[in-house]
Amino acid sequence: MRDLKIPEQRHPEKARRPDNPQPKKPSWIRVKAPVGEGYKATAKIMRDHKLTTVCEEAGCPNVGECWSQGHATMMIMGEVCTRACTFCNIATGKPPEPLDVFEPGRVADAVQKLGLNHVVITSVDRDDVEDGGAEHFAQTIRAIRHRAPDTTIEILTPDFIKSTPDALQIVVDAKPDVFNHNLETVPGLYPEVRPGARYFHSLRLLQQVKEMDPTIFTKSGIMVGLGEDKQAVHQVMDDMRAADIDFLTIGQYLQPTPKHHKVDRFVTPEEFAGYEKAAWGKGFLMVSATPLTRSSYHAGDDFARLRENRLAKLGQA
Repeated sequence: MRDLKIPEQRHPEKARRPDNPQPKKPSWIRVKAPVGEGYKATAKIMRDHKLTTVCEEAGCPNVGECWSQGHATMMIMGEVCTRACTFCNIATGKPPEPLDVFEPGRVADAVQKLGLNHVVITSVDRDDVEDGGAEHFAQTIRAIRHRAPDTTIEILTPDFIKSTPDALQIVVDAKPDVFNHNLETVPGLYPEVRPGARYFHSLRLLQQVKEMDPTIFTKSGIMVGLGEDKQAVHQVMDDMRAADIDFLTIGQYLQPTPKHHKVDRFVTPEEFAGYEKAAWGKGFLMVSATPLTRSSYHAGDDFARLRENRLAKLGQA
């Protein structure tokens, strides 16, 4: 494991001022409205099992495509987050209820009924829970392994920054196939975009996953268009590789409502292609960088490629 070097932050980025107008949404960022029988069937399974999805809560632009194919990212531990990130559309505040002990079983049942080859499980932040929900994640992983043993499992976790010291180990011991935790943005924008989180804590979290279990794939992503510059994005890539992160996603930030952080600019597809080329050159095993890229978008197909790329690197393909 390489040492994680913390670079000096010479030019902190500044977010777009609230009184500046939002740039016009370009043609490449538009998507079709969710329709079709596949979409309805997925929605019914989610409702029947009383499950929450980040696809809906976060207003993902790809929900129509993914749900039509029977894919959904399930969000556990409630619908209220204890953080207040300025980019996120999930409700914030004090969660009204404790963790639902029956939720892991309902998630596993839904995964089985959907016939998923690969599932993504994410959550709100639960700073009100002693272990940050680590055991709840572990129980959900174990329940899916029991009901759908052939399904590979990807988790997208909180940072556990206020949790008990053993929280991360609890999740790692449950052996998800992919451990994802998003850095979300460049370090200079954290105070405005991700208050309550710490850039290098999140980076170190992912490095620790590899130290605890090198067989688990690690993944992280950022949004662009928040006010960062290219140099800062490349520095984040270098930081991720120093932490031995396998998979990088980069997508366009979209402002959920007028009260959220404004879009600084819409990054062109050509610039995304440049980021992707640079990331491959830096040694990531898998890269997805497009305007509509999200953490769980095409996650199953990407996992298959990720696994193939690791085997090829090890000379076992």
